[in-house]
Amino acid sequence: MDIKVIPLSQLETDAPGLLSECCDSGQPVVVELPDHRLVAIAPLDTDDEDDSLVSDLIETNAAFRALLERSRAAARKPFRATP
Repeated sequence: MDIKVIPLSQLETDAPGLLSECCDSGQPVVVELPDHRLVAIAPLDTDDEDDSLVSDLIETNAAFRALLERSRAAARKPFRATP
């Protein structure tokens, strides 16, 4: 599987497009930060009933459950790439 490596500036330019491309292709994206650290973004297969990552987080991580509850209670806002 190919991994796409991009600079942070490219993610900042078109975050919604890049994230959609990542999800649609299933291809991970590695973002290189200005200090040369790397961050990986990979799509999760939410259609797969066997995907246990989210289920495991919900079952075992109280902080994650609290995050989900705050998210459910919050008003929905459009995604913006820059503040």
